[in-house]
Amino acid sequence: MEIRELAVEGAVEFTPRVFPDERGLFVSPFQEAAFEKAVGHRLFRAAQTNHSRSRRGVVRGVHFTVTPPGTAKYVYCARGAALDIVVDIRVGSPTYGQWDAVLLDPVDFRAMYFPVGVGHAFVALEDDTVMSYMLTSGYVAENELALSALDPALGLPIPAGIEPVMSERDMAAPTLAEARAAGLLPDYATCQEPAR
Repeated sequence: MEIRELAVEGAVEFTPRVFPDERGLFVSPFQEAAFEKAVGHRLFRAAQTNHSRSRRGVVRGVHFTVTPPGTAKYVYCARGAALDIVVDIRVGSPTYGQWDAVLLDPVDFRAMYFPVGVGHAFVALEDDTVMSYMLTSGYVAENELALSALDPALGLPIPAGIEPVMSERDMAAPTLAEARAAGLLPDYATCQEPAR
């Protein structure tokens, strides 16, 4: 498993080894030993798994969870292709306001780990793109917040030729500056406890 730290402090990219043969292939997108080596603690307790399917051009996010309780995520793309984006929205973080993006697809089976307090978005690059997530907490509607993926101050890398297809919630989401002024963003120090 190859491990790469991303530009957002605490976020990590994992690229597993793929074993192809005449039947197809075998891959293990999550491996606890590699995760522990990269992140410094054992796998969080997965409280929920999510699966989404999106058509080309769908932009989901930037989503985050009120902290506390906070939610850490481990995400990979099982079908199609997506540009997966992590945004540091933790007030006081050394990488606050920075983002990084990784192409996720079922060719290289890269996965991304997002620590508590960061924002997550992705752009579906193909029809029927399937994203799979492990999360440290279950869905609680009032704890789920969003920022505008189209915030010009963030400058997220929406690829040329993509006409964003977004939910009403995501279209109405505040900018990073608006969310900070409203006191909605997580505090970096509060986010530093390892996910359980």
